[in-house]
Amino acid sequence: MVEPTSPRACRAARRRRPHGVVTVEFALLLMLGLLPLLLLTYSGVMILAAQQSLSLASAEGARAAVIHGSDAERRTAACMAATRSMQWLLDFSGNGTDCAAPDSPSSGSAAVAVSTPAPCAGNVQARCLQVVTRYDYDTHPFIPGVGRVYGWVLGGTIASSAIAQIDTGTE
Repeated sequence: MVEPTSPRACRAARRRRPHGVVTVEFALLLMLGLLPLLLLTYSGVMILAAQQSLSLASAEGARAAVIHGSDAERRTAACMAATRSMQWLLDFSGNGTDCAAPDSPSSGSAAVAVSTPAPCAGNVQARCLQVVTRYDYDTHPFIPGVGRVYGWVLGGTIASSAIAQIDTGTE
């Protein structure tokens, strides 16, 4: 025979049941699972945007170098065009460029480096100019601490280069 439960026994059983466990589990899942995943995704998208900006900046610099006349004008125009295209990265990092005397690509530290026109590797009759753009992610990460996670992919500095073949006017 089953004993009828009294209202007092039902109230006592209800008090012993855990309340809010689902809320606590959801909060822990959100903090320890979803937020780190969103931060990694966001920083990955920002790294991709930085790489695309550097690629665009070096290409714009190479295009600008083709238009102008003297070698000094070509280097300055290439530096200024590349700087305009990657201005958001320069603003974020607090770095600037000196386009009055652009660095050579072999220096390895400048955000924008433009080589002096030299004979091209495959065609010694033509002259080529190289524009290199760089962003040091280790020094200026978008989210601090994420650089260690992406260290195996990045290697510290994100860079892009473009080469413009300059028409010398001779045939």
